[in-house]
Amino acid sequence: MLTRTQLKEQIEKFPEEFSIDELVERLILMEKIERGEKQSLNGETITETELDNQIEKWFE
Repeated sequence: MLTRTQLKEQIEKFPEEFSIDELVERLILMEKIERGEKQSLNGETITETELDNQIEKWFE
């Protein structure tokens, strides 16, 4: 979950004028990155070989 501080930091990085869509896209990206970092710390990842196997299944 994002914090108010993170939101403020992101808004400060934007130009003077921006669309709500741009802000929402940035916030979604930040949340996905944070979720991925937590998954990595919790060992909820797969190896490159496992990933390759999953991708191969998509094209069967």
